[in-house]
Amino acid sequence: MNHAVSLGIDLGTSELKAILLDAKGAVLAQAGARVEVSRRQPGWSEQNPADWWRACLEALARLREANPQAWARIGCIGLSGQMHGAVLLDAAQQVLYPAILWDDSRAVLQAAQLNEDFPGYAEVTGSLAMAGLTAPKLLWLQQHEPQVFARIACVLSPKDYLRLLLTGEQVSDMSDAAGTLWLDVARREWYAPMLHATGLTVGQMPRLLEADQLSAGLSAEAADELGLPLGLPVAAGGGDNPVSAVGIGAINAGDAFVTLGTSAAIVAITDHAAGHPASAVHSFCHALPQRWYTMGAMLAGASCLRWVTRLLGQPSEQALLEHVSAALPIDQPVAVTGPLFLPYLAGERTPHNDPLLRGGFMNLGHDSTPAMLGYAVLEGVGFGLLDAMNATLCAGATVNACALVGGGARSEYWAQLLANIIDREVYTLQGSELSACIGAAKLGFLAIGQGAELLHQGLPVKARYQPVSAVQPALQARYQKFRGLLAAAQGLRDDAPVGLR
Repeated sequence: MNHAVSLGIDLGTSELKAILLDAKGAVLAQAGARVEVSRRQPGWSEQNPADWWRACLEALARLREANPQAWARIGCIGLSGQMHGAVLLDAAQQVLYPAILWDDSRAVLQAAQLNEDFPGYAEVTGSLAMAGLTAPKLLWLQQHEPQVFARIACVLSPKDYLRLLLTGEQVSDMSDAAGTLWLDVARREWYAPMLHATGLTVGQMPRLLEADQLSAGLSAEAADELGLPLGLPVAAGGGDNPVSAVGIGAINAGDAFVTLGTSAAIVAITDHAAGHPASAVHSFCHALPQRWYTMGAMLAGASCLRWVTRLLGQPSEQALLEHVSAALPIDQPVAVTGPLFLPYLAGERTPHNDPLLRGGFMNLGHDSTPAMLGYAVLEGVGFGLLDAMNATLCAGATVNACALVGGGARSEYWAQLLANIIDREVYTLQGSELSACIGAAKLGFLAIGQGAELLHQGLPVKARYQPVSAVQPALQARYQKFRGLLAAAQGLRDDAPVGLR
């Protein structure tokens, strides 16, 4: 088995990706398949779990067809996936309702209700109740879809539904379970009081394992469909953020990274549960035993750049970035009086915990240009990450140099701006867009007793960005102005009193 290959599968919100990883950590092949999001009501975000399976079969068929020799050497499977989603199964393991995703905000009132009724639970579960987490969604279902709720036999996270179809087993892992709000994150076991608060019992939860443990073997049906051996080991796997951390080698206390994708987050690895619920800082279980991570999360990250690119009629994000770079060189201080941007297009999580908060531009003038607005968006997301980082530091986490992963990492300008704003070295990695797949494949190897040395093998560094002190005074002044705009944004919320609208 020294020549074994691990199949790593990552179920993202917009795409399922899969890779073949060899025992030395080299990616032999990759494939992907798109999945669509349904938004049948404002604030709702759903997917059909059957679409995940179709995407999985499509991506794996491409891998198998293009790489038959490597496919024949597959010795294990590892899983990663979007967190906080709710897949509802009946007693026959049939899906009862569309999967409610991480960015669905229908359960705002239920989250507030949980925080009001059970304020002490947040210290155990590692986070305040928020509309995006799984538990409030089930309370919403209990209140609005009681007939569906009454038939629930099991609730699974998205990647665990893929495991069910691969193996027939209902299993989850500590890192994904931590994102449900039903886990005692320090003890790494289901927390019955929070389950009861949402009308559920431990008996409706899947069996829990650590992410690097063997969860089950490939079923006869799946083995036949995929052309893989019956009983092929499938690792427990984990949630996409912690599994990405395994992929890039962020496995020890003090390691930190910034994800800049559709959403954004700053993640710091810890050796103990270290959250700060009052500031909407999460403390979740890492995808490795005896490790946790503290996370400050933003609901809109690189999606803000996509939005402003469309708004300004630019041909591409790259074209807008080139305008910004030419008009506002990254090595020169920006005018303190320039436009500012609040990045709350989808509400905000850390440190405000307010899904109804909305973004905006301020300080516009007749002289404002597309480049100024583009810059303000890049900077505003950076300031939001600084807010999240400061909250994470208050929770007791350590943030040293930060790897930068996600689509936003493609911009050298943005990477340097982030280094200047958070006053830390920021470095980008080669192949980081596959970090969750790579982490999943590493966990696959661990489940069959191989690949321990791969844990310490990160991805090659592409570039390093050091803070430039000459531009920081202007950024600090602008950050204070940014902070001062929060109260005005809160006054414009949908639920603000009539006289304040």
